[in-house]
Amino acid sequence: MASPSDSSREGESHSKWLDAHYDPVAGLNTLSSCIALADLHGDGEYKMVAADLGSGPYNMKLKVYKGTSMMSENSLLDLPTGIATFLMDQNEPRTPAVAVASGPFIYVYKNLRPYFKFTLPAMEVNPLEKEVWDQAKEDKIDPMTLKEMLEGIRDKAEVPLSVRSLRFLMLEAQEMEAFVNTYKQQPLKRQTVITCMGTLKKNMADEDAVCCLVIGTESGEIFILDPEAFTILTRVSLPSVPTLLDITGQYDIEYRITVACRNGNVYILRRDSKRPKYCIELGAQVVGLVRVQKNIMIGTSQEMLHGYSQKGKRLWTVKLSASVMTMSLLEQKSRSIQAVLVGLKNLEVHLYRDKNLLSVISTPDIVTGLCFGRYGREDDTLIMTTKGGGLIIKILKRTAQFEDKDTAPGPPTGQSVKLNVPKKTKLYVDQTLRERENAVAMHRVFQMDLYRLRLTAARAYVKALDASLAPVSASMQEQITLNAAVQGIGPRFKLILNLQNTSVNRPSMQLLISFLYDERLYQIKPAFFKVPLLVPGLNYPIETFVDCCNDKGISDIVKVFVLKEGKSTPLLTAHINMPVSEGLVAA
Repeated sequence: MASPSDSSREGESHSKWLDAHYDPVAGLNTLSSCIALADLHGDGEYKMVAADLGSGPYNMKLKVYKGTSMMSENSLLDLPTGIATFLMDQNEPRTPAVAVASGPFIYVYKNLRPYFKFTLPAMEVNPLEKEVWDQAKEDKIDPMTLKEMLEGIRDKAEVPLSVRSLRFLMLEAQEMEAFVNTYKQQPLKRQTVITCMGTLKKNMADEDAVCCLVIGTESGEIFILDPEAFTILTRVSLPSVPTLLDITGQYDIEYRITVACRNGNVYILRRDSKRPKYCIELGAQVVGLVRVQKNIMIGTSQEMLHGYSQKGKRLWTVKLSASVMTMSLLEQKSRSIQAVLVGLKNLEVHLYRDKNLLSVISTPDIVTGLCFGRYGREDDTLIMTTKGGGLIIKILKRTAQFEDKDTAPGPPTGQSVKLNVPKKTKLYVDQTLRERENAVAMHRVFQMDLYRLRLTAARAYVKALDASLAPVSASMQEQITLNAAVQGIGPRFKLILNLQNTSVNRPSMQLLISFLYDERLYQIKPAFFKVPLLVPGLNYPIETFVDCCNDKGISDIVKVFVLKEGKSTPLLTAHINMPVSEGLVAA
């Protein structure tokens, strides 16, 4: 019998998500890092590309889904560890390529056909190991002696053994001779494999910008590859093996690469840094890593969800109801919403924004893969793959509203976080004693300064009222602006006044315009007139003429007043500097 909380969760889930498709026997065994959505043919219809892990060491395939059916599939030679869709160049049509990381190789497909294969550079072979295999090649030592020597090298050498030697040490005694005879003539190589992969914008932040591939290897290194030539642009060493990547920024400008490693630490790399800039020590294995805006959300094997700043400072922690299986980003661009999807072992998918739980989705099986984005022609689609190989597709309703709910009982978690209060220094103690001894005098000085500040502000306000250098109405009822322009070279000038009502929906009426000037220098006809009704948002030009009455080349200021009928205080004033006239007005 379902509990009330379960029924409320199901009701909440159904109110936000539409069940578009569910196939429990789709046979799709994959992870979140091996699922991508892309417009592969440039027709505006997005397909799902998934790298199927198969069953055991067989049946690894690259599958492409259109709608609810599989469109095509290609066989893979090794177990896939990551998949990415990216634009390699600016050529038309702008169709993305598909990169599949498998073993030491990256297989690049264009138009769903094999295009290029990138191989990781070979690593340095242990010289002692090479010497031992050379002796075995010349039949100077038997297989048992070879095993003893390789075990001694493995325990003491700084350079790890190659895959051939490690496989040889795992064999039974009766299988060793056949193994040595098969491989002793082949050159000894030490090759690493790819553990994770992502994409980084090259020089633009647009959605259709060219991207570089970023890969993490078993040897504890991060490579950034050129999108066209597939050469190594940047190579960074890490203290441990990377397992999860989150990338933001542009390669040519500034970028951040957040890397989760097997030692339980998360490292943050920046441009031109040869070693990690920041380190987050968790003390548990990282299961999921997602960047939400400027924060990093980390799910660990201890059923915890942590929030960190991009400088590695912990912001909050949430205790989950079950173990984390996978995590992915939910970004609804139409509403500028970013949240994180967390797939749990108790057949639920939780949606978190920071530490607040927004929604719970119940699933028929444990979810191992999550991907949210545009699928087909629907913008907000959630694709989930299950442990039993099932495929679930849900669509976020356009009317869905997410409300932040702090699920932690009792007071908010921020209340229990201790403040990082610095220690009291000698300077601080001395300053405190001085304030106690001279409290009255310090208060009087403060009051004196405050009175001076108020006096200065009042004088400046009176000066601004008298000068009216900013022709904007200070009245709350009448919001008017005035701009004046003078045309002509004299002796007659054309004066144009542009009045505008800046209020939202309140018209201005019963306004008057008056001029104040030196009558020995100028004549204005008319010098006083009414203003028509001012509709909000429109500009009203008002024209009049100013005649110069002086031949001494003297100019003066003409003051303009905008008044309300029945009131003597002007709503708005402006000063107009008249130019020097070229002559007198004819009588």
